[in-house]
Formats: sequence, C-alpha cells, structure tokens
Amino acid sequence: MRNKSVLLEAQDIQKAVELIRLGARMQMLEVETTLSRERLLKLYKEVKGVSPPKGMLPFSTDWFMSWQPNIHASLFLAFHRFVKENAGQAGLDAIVQAYRLYLEHVTSFEMEPVLSLTRAWTLIRFMEAKLLQASRCTCCGGSFVTHAFEPTQRYVCGLCHVPSRAGKTRKAQPEETEAS
Repeated sequence: MRNKSVLLEAQDIQKAVELIRLGARMQMLEVETTLSRERLLKLYKEVKGVSPPKGMLPFSTDWFMSWQPNIHASLFLAFHRFVKENAGQAGLDAIVQAYRLYLEHVTSFEMEPVLSLTRAWTLIRFMEAKLLQASRCTCCGGSFVTHAFEPTQRYVCGLCHVPSRAGKTRKAQPEETEAS
C-alpha cells in the first residue's frame, strides 16, 4: 500500500464535493479524482442525501447535434474557450468555471439548463478526441458544435435556420394552448 498525502486527499474530497454539487455523475468523479469508488459513494450520499444515479454515461456525439442541445453545447463551448484564453485555466478547472458561467447565463434568462456538468465534460472530451469540432456559421459568424470532419464551407447554424419543430416540446405545448 502506498502512502497518500492527507493534503492531496483533502483536495480530492473538496474537488469531489464541488463536482457533486454541480451535478457530476459517478463516472466523472472516478476519472477526475483519485478517491476510491466506495469513498465517492459515501461522499455523494452525504452531499446529496441520496444514492448517485445508476447507469452508464451516454457515449454519443449525436446528442449534441439536435437543435436545443447544440445551441447550449455551443454556448458552453464559447464560455470554455473564453475561460481558457482569458483566465488561463485548463482541464477540469476550465470546465467547472465555464459551466458556472453557462448556468449563470442560462438562469439569468429564466431558462432551464439543457447541459449537465457531465454532458459539458463529455463535450470537451469529444472535442479533444476530435469526434466533434467547432464550425463557423456562414450567416451569423457564430461558432457551433458539429461532427468532426464535416464539410463546413456552407454551414448554417440552428439559430439562423431554425428547424420547423424547434421548441415544440411537450412542455411548450400547454403554454401555447393557454395563450390561444
């Protein structure tokens, strides 16, 4: 058994608590800390008061391509780029700071966040693995998440060319009915 620094363990616990409060899933905690699964389970239960959700993390780039998730992922990616370039942060620190900015921005417009911390973390991992890329819209000039190696000479984002069913969720339908 190797000796582990008490200070490093305390830092890992503090990091795990912060991630749990932001909604991180167990798989993310296991990758980003050196704490054992058992310690993380106890910590999760202590912080949240319930057991962590079960199941595997989604591993599909396609989730980021549908209209609303793409806009939120692209917004988060802009915050992530800003934090890296202007705050000099990298890695998990940049992700957490960008996610906080994303939450602050979305909630200031009284919107529900679409992107969870784990999805944001997965997005950055997909970008680093070159499974996804940022592409510039030829209409507005904004940068949006697209599949890697997708031709982008004539790319138009989902804000400039809104799909016909965009925003037609089951939540939005009762509000439309009441307004009629």
